[in-house]
This record gives sequence, C-alpha cells and structure tokens, in this order.
Amino acid sequence: MRDHEKLRAFELTDEIALMTYEVTARFPKEEVYGLTSQMRRAAVSVPSNIVEGCARESQPEYLRFLEIAFGSLKELHYQFGLSVRIGFAHGLRPKDFESKLIEAEKVLGALLRSMRKPNHCNLQPKA
Repeated sequence: MRDHEKLRAFELTDEIALMTYEVTARFPKEEVYGLTSQMRRAAVSVPSNIVEGCARESQPEYLRFLEIAFGSLKELHYQFGLSVRIGFAHGLRPKDFESKLIEAEKVLGALLRSMRKPNHCNLQPKA
C-alpha cells in the first residue's frame, strides 16, 4: 500500500477540490445542477482516485486510478475555463485557480510518465 498523503499530486488536487467549492459557491443558483455540480464532482474525483489507487496492491491498478484522476483533472480544467468564458468567475482571480490546475497537471502527469517507464521498479516488498 502507498501513502497518498506523501504525494505532491494528492496535496495539490486536495487544495483544488477545496478551491472548486469556494469558486462554485459564487455561481448562479440555477447552475446548482449544471456546471456547479459537474465541477464539484470532477474536483472531488481527482484526489479520490489518487487515494483509491494508492490503496490498490498491483501497479497496473494504481496506474489506472492515476489515469482516471488525470482525466478528471483535465475535465475540471475545461469546465473552469468555460465558467470563466460564461462570466461565472466574476469577482475571482481566475489566474490563481488556473495556475494551480496547471501545476497539478504537470505533477500528476510526471508521476504517470514515471510509472509508465518500461524499467519502473515496483518498490513493493516481495511476498
């Protein structure tokens, strides 16, 4: 088992989940079942999948959950950009949120690339 709390990717995406709730709290009430809900679901999915992947025994399962987390992160990035273009992010500093999204994408992407290397050694103790 891996400790998700030691991963920078988890730390960043946990912050993003919190930030997403703050950002979407200002969205119009008629969006509660629309973009607000979609963004919150995607934001929570990212660190949740990292946590679940860390709890998996096999390396391929771990990698698969990280890939799902990365997909949800990209989904959230798009949705945030859309919310800015629609005008829902007024009164916010969208650059701060976007730079956090980009940093998380870089960190999680680097973790994924390192996991996909052909000679990536599995540091799990042998049974």
